Amino acid sequence: MKFVGDILANYGIHTREEQGDIQPNVGVNNFLVNITNEEKSNLHLPTGYTIQDYIRSPESEIFPYYDTTTHWSADNFGPLWVPKKGATIDLTPDNMIRYQRCIQTYEGNTVENQNGKILINGKEATTYTFKMNYYWMMGDNRHNSLDSRYWGFVPEDHVVGKACLIWLSWEDGPRWKRIFTAIK
Repeated sequence: MKFVGDILANYGIHTREEQGDIQPNVGVNNFLVNITNEEKSNLHLPTGYTIQDYIRSPESEIFPYYDTTTHWSADNFGPLWVPKKGATIDLTPDNMIRYQRCIQTYEGNTVENQNGKILINGKEATTYTFKMNYYWMMGDNRHNSLDSRYWGFVPEDHVVGKACLIWLSWEDGPRWKRIFTAIK
């Protein structure tokens, strides 16, 4: 792995296992590495090394949990529209899979599906206008973050703070110049 790590480091790709960008895979000298298509096209491996695309299989924990049509995974997610206050959407089976929790749980409506008709608060509805802004929260450690890919949208009234300080920065040890610096 040291040799592969040295090659990838030349392209600015993090190779430390604790950062989740490179992970041992099945077999000897077989690794999963998170790189973009651009990084892949610029990567020139020595003889005997190959690159093979790998997309993790859909995961049952991925939001929306019961959506079997998109086959999203932690590595291959979206596209997804994030609701905003005052925006109106057509209510379709696809939209209800993604936005029912916002409509029902966060905005306090009852939602029912009766014979293919969507009822909101007991009345048939073909559209819905959101009352709040929502956010899509992403962790900075792709494979070790439970974020909106797993629990969905975050309503504005659940956001209780704003990041303003880098508390700790680590790359092969502490990055002293970044610790306790303001986020711009």
